[in-house]
Amino acid sequence: MTQAALSPPPPLGVYLHLPWCVQKCPYCDFNSHAPPRTPRTGEAVLHHRPAGTAEPAGEIPWQRYTEAVLADLAASAPALQGRRVATVFIGGGTPSLFPPDAIHRMLSTLDREIGLADDAEITLEANPGTVEQARFHGYRAAGVNRLSIGVQSFDSNALRRLGRIHGPDEARQAVQAARRAGFERVNLDLMYALPDQTTAQALADVEAALALEPEHLSHYQLTLEPGTPFHTRPPAGLPDEPRLLALEGACRDRLAAAGFHRYEVSAWARPGEACRHNLNYWRFGDYLGLGAGAHGKISNPVAGDIQREARVRMPGAYMAGAGTDAAIAETRTLQNPDIVLEFMMNALRLADGFSRTEWHRHTGRPAALWQATVAEAVADGLLADDGERVRPTARGWQLLDALLQRFL
Repeated sequence: MTQAALSPPPPLGVYLHLPWCVQKCPYCDFNSHAPPRTPRTGEAVLHHRPAGTAEPAGEIPWQRYTEAVLADLAASAPALQGRRVATVFIGGGTPSLFPPDAIHRMLSTLDREIGLADDAEITLEANPGTVEQARFHGYRAAGVNRLSIGVQSFDSNALRRLGRIHGPDEARQAVQAARRAGFERVNLDLMYALPDQTTAQALADVEAALALEPEHLSHYQLTLEPGTPFHTRPPAGLPDEPRLLALEGACRDRLAAAGFHRYEVSAWARPGEACRHNLNYWRFGDYLGLGAGAHGKISNPVAGDIQREARVRMPGAYMAGAGTDAAIAETRTLQNPDIVLEFMMNALRLADGFSRTEWHRHTGRPAALWQATVAEAVADGLLADDGERVRPTARGWQLLDALLQRFL
């Protein structure tokens, strides 16, 4: 492959993983950890100590973790000189358990070490708890300009069955607090296909979310992920396929009627409000992963290759090794079959699919690698191909897992 094949490189994002939660939800398969409990009360300690003091057992070690992220960043930055960071996504866990000054240090150092674009989108995930709400002004001042709030449902009973520790009122208060803090871009995470959920209840959740006037909704199905308590002991009352389709269809129609565009399988946005960071993933852009368990993808225009890298998952091991090879769990160079599958796994989640120009710009590979498979999927009604763009059909989206199997 020639040097020009991947030059210039695709847009660059940064994913920053902060791995602690007050408690882990039974459906969650993310790399998240509840803090240790204090021997005396059995409660998690979530307050924050002055800088320079060690945390006792039971407290989130946010200071040590922040220093580890900065060491990780310092080791990663030299390979990214000359590029600008277009998007940052701070996920978890519950990043809003970290104080604003820690977020500010990480963002300001990122700007100094690599460089943030003037219009960089910087998203932080937050839960609706009152402690987190009190920090929203600080996050905005630190440079965060998009907030993603994990509401999941506005039904008290559903929240309880999901293991959530907030109530519907706290969810509404969190959005109001975000607006008061100056956030003009707010996403709400909302689940459907919950245990015993009726179509009316799923629509009630959508109506409650719409009443808060978010710019973006992540509306996704509850799934039983391997390794989670829900997978081991599935909750009673999960919908069968006909009820699932009815729930999804009713919510889809209501969101579309409200002016939201479904630009990805589980992502809905008002015009111009799509999440740029996630779009970069789905369009096979580059991203640096920082933090325990974070994954990254970086293109090398000179070598003409694409590298995947993953950090070690356990926070203690990450903090001990950050900035050295000990914090890297895996590094591999993507080969042609991997590139085809990974590109399709992302691009076919998008309503607009991908263009041949985008494929070549982000991979440097010829379309011949996938053309025959796409033609077969078009013949089966799973894809549409107009000669420039390849898009999933409605049936292709419904059968997305089976569609992707064709690219293995």
